[in-house]
Amino acid sequence: MITSLENDHIKVAIDTKGAQLSSFIDKATGIEHMWQADEKVWPWHAPNLFPIVGGLINNELLVNGEKYAMSRHGFARQSEFFLLESDEASASYSLPNCENTLKVYPFKFDFQILYHLIDNALRITYKVINLDKKSIYFSVGGHPAFNVPFNKGESYEDYYLEFETEEHFNTHLLSKDGFFNGVTHPVPTPNKKLYLTRDLFNDDALVFKDLKSRMITIKSDKHDQTLALEFPHFNYLGLWAKPGADFVCIEPWLGCADTEGKHIDIKEKEAIQKLSVGHVFESAYFICL
Repeated sequence: MITSLENDHIKVAIDTKGAQLSSFIDKATGIEHMWQADEKVWPWHAPNLFPIVGGLINNELLVNGEKYAMSRHGFARQSEFFLLESDEASASYSLPNCENTLKVYPFKFDFQILYHLIDNALRITYKVINLDKKSIYFSVGGHPAFNVPFNKGESYEDYYLEFETEEHFNTHLLSKDGFFNGVTHPVPTPNKKLYLTRDLFNDDALVFKDLKSRMITIKSDKHDQTLALEFPHFNYLGLWAKPGADFVCIEPWLGCADTEGKHIDIKEKEAIQKLSVGHVFESAYFICL
């Protein structure tokens, strides 16, 4: 089921399958900023990642010595969410634990995603409620894909990502299986700009673990149209596109993939989030015109 939200600046659409943002239209220009999930290229718009981010060695989650089968980025993006409530400018969705989730993730929870239009921005809030009698452990993140170029007749190479602050950028390299290999590599960003090229992601995503920047803006040398993603409380960031495709993903994460040779318990995973009994977790990011 699709729910539409709209204000004076933005019109968006959200699907209950994965509670996934499927459309983000700038009403002033008519530009559709979300990738439209071409099945032949990459069949997603903006999957929500929970209860893991990235891949697990052997596709197995380890919890207290027990192994649970789980594919890359977790099960939320494949799940049907409940629409809790909605109005013209907001909608909230819920994915509670059930018999099927307990088979692969032995924790009781309610994972909620809240969308709220605020002037020229969309706030996306991840909310995790601990319904268990013990602490629960999880990772969470976004994976929105944005159309590049914005307009017909433009080139992908006309665009760049502008970081909020000047800093030293290193990407943490991934193996062919999607696991960290312990190697880092500098990423040139003259004047805070990372220019988009067709071969930028030939070796998989660029992953940053120690960014000072908390906002990235998609810009072009040809015009002044922009789109920004602000992630004030997400400490990890992925940038990715399928090579040759007309989109770029800007991915705020609280969590990350396994490291080669380190198949460890969920409690020990890098960047894992711990939520105590009776507590609620919330963290938001923003897509801004």
